[in-house]
Amino acid sequence: MDIDGSCLCGKVTWQARIDPDHVGICHCTQCQTNGASAFQWAAQVSADNFKLLSGELKAYVKTAESGNQRALSFCPNCGTTIHGGDLDDPQVFSLRMGGCRQRDQLPPKYQIWCRSALPWAEDISAIRKMRTQGSLSTKKIGTGVQEPS
Repeated sequence: MDIDGSCLCGKVTWQARIDPDHVGICHCTQCQTNGASAFQWAAQVSADNFKLLSGELKAYVKTAESGNQRALSFCPNCGTTIHGGDLDDPQVFSLRMGGCRQRDQLPPKYQIWCRSALPWAEDISAIRKMRTQGSLSTKKIGTGVQEPS
């Protein structure tokens, strides 16, 4: 599947060809911290199938639990994470799906590092929902989704 995306500020744009069956979630604590979320959502993509269209990437090198060094690339302007890969031989990247325009078509097919998963992240279906940001003082509407009052 051909996909494309950008960082939050739009200075970095990219395109890639991925296999939708290789989209997953990582629950490791480093991905939680790096992604500022309960997990990181990414697709595996070979270096040959990823093309940076505009902008330049900056990298942060981290040491994984395995001891391997991984380069995490991001937009130096807005900080949006683009991908992660092996520092010494970056043949396959973990392409972050947050900036992907086709993200609604790419549900995760697997989860890794589940021992680090936050218990509440396993089922969020019962958490109150609002169509927009809303506020804590909301009223219920018929769909079960709440609107700001």
